[in-house]
Amino acid sequence: MTGYKMPRRKVAEATQKTPAVSIEHAHKVYTLHHDKPTFVERFFGRSTTEIFHALTDIDLKIFKGQKVAIIGKNGSGKTTLLKIICGITRPNQGVVKTRGRVVSLIDLEAGFHPEMNGYENIFLNGLVIGMSRSEIQRKIPQIVEFAGIGSFIDAPLYTYSEGMKLRLGFAVAVHADPDILVLDEMIATGDAGFQQKCLAKIEEFFRKGKTIITVSHMIHFLEDHFERFIWLDNGSVKMDGGEEVMRAYKKYWKI
Repeated sequence: MTGYKMPRRKVAEATQKTPAVSIEHAHKVYTLHHDKPTFVERFFGRSTTEIFHALTDIDLKIFKGQKVAIIGKNGSGKTTLLKIICGITRPNQGVVKTRGRVVSLIDLEAGFHPEMNGYENIFLNGLVIGMSRSEIQRKIPQIVEFAGIGSFIDAPLYTYSEGMKLRLGFAVAVHADPDILVLDEMIATGDAGFQQKCLAKIEEFFRKGKTIITVSHMIHFLEDHFERFIWLDNGSVKMDGGEEVMRAYKKYWKI
């Protein structure tokens, strides 16, 4: 990532603000079903399911205007935490509260239909994330221009590459004017020009006091563009703070 670097703000400055996201003692458990049991396993009553604790006692407050990166190795609970913040899934225990419009780019396919063209999917996706019809109609020219997918805007979605779907989804999301924007491993993808547009839009949101929450394994990207780091390990918060968290994370994993 080169050329664009957002100004850093001390994490402590945000602590006097009203929380944009409040999570109190959240637990998330999944039941994993394995292969069909054999006759012997059924005879002896052996279970073919496994209980997986994705999140354990998460207690966090994310404040309005913060740029927060959730870090950790695969399976540490990062995406599960984002899904709980967005309301895509619910915790088995605990309370999650958000203030304002939350727009997520975690499950992009959820707001699109493969048989519809770009214009139709803008309407569908916009309605899914809470935009009104008049708001979508007003912003369609800006969304199409931002997405930059050319004549494919008239083609059905199944003809799009993953990168084109990303462009369209991101364009709709940022023009929904979210109070909280949640991203999962996607800002740093795509060509350099699109990355610059994304980062410029995110910086615009930050100046307006929007809240940005992301997950990524791209350490240098996170260090350049985010101010608070929440390190998850086996579904629990290992560290939460500023640059010292990233230094400890890199030292621990020898990055």
